[in-house]
Amino acid sequence: MAAKGGVSGRVPTVTGVIAGVGAYVVSYLVTYVRQFGTVEDRLRGINVLVELFGNDPIPAWKAVGWYFYNAHFVNVLIPNFGGTRTENLIASGGDGSLSLLYAVPPLVLLLAGVAVAAYSNADDPAGGAVMGLTLVPVYALLALVGTFVFAYGSGDGGSVRPDYVTGVLLAGVVYPLVFATTGGVLGSLPD
Repeated sequence: MAAKGGVSGRVPTVTGVIAGVGAYVVSYLVTYVRQFGTVEDRLRGINVLVELFGNDPIPAWKAVGWYFYNAHFVNVLIPNFGGTRTENLIASGGDGSLSLLYAVPPLVLLLAGVAVAAYSNADDPAGGAVMGLTLVPVYALLALVGTFVFAYGSGDGGSVRPDYVTGVLLAGVVYPLVFATTGGVLGSLPD
């Protein structure tokens, strides 16, 4: 006797991989479009000093990546005299409109979860949740890779980068686990 509910056939991991990559890239691109001009302006003065000390200028796309991770509540580690300080550029920015960036990853992951569940014909909440879970591994992998890609080395003084641990655990696992799975459940509900 066949069980009722769930998902038709096998769990479509390819669909989850595509949706996970899409969610990560779209979230970054939304952050990029929103912040690139501002980041580029702020880096002009900083890059003069960076180049004065013989280092390469900080690319704006990397600094936008710091905002992207901050939107997941992942702090950026910044070398400081005698150690490292942590900072969330969104929280410390003083611009209230920056707070809107916090909504980008959850919203995009929620929509990706809905899309995967709908595409996979999940017909009950448990099946939808399973579909949402298929985004987690690839999003976690990209979150890990991103902590290195968005790092800016500043010579012997260390590097400015997203925190590795929270970058993977919070941005890479918790966010898609909560929001893509919730989206999967919503995507499985009848119209």
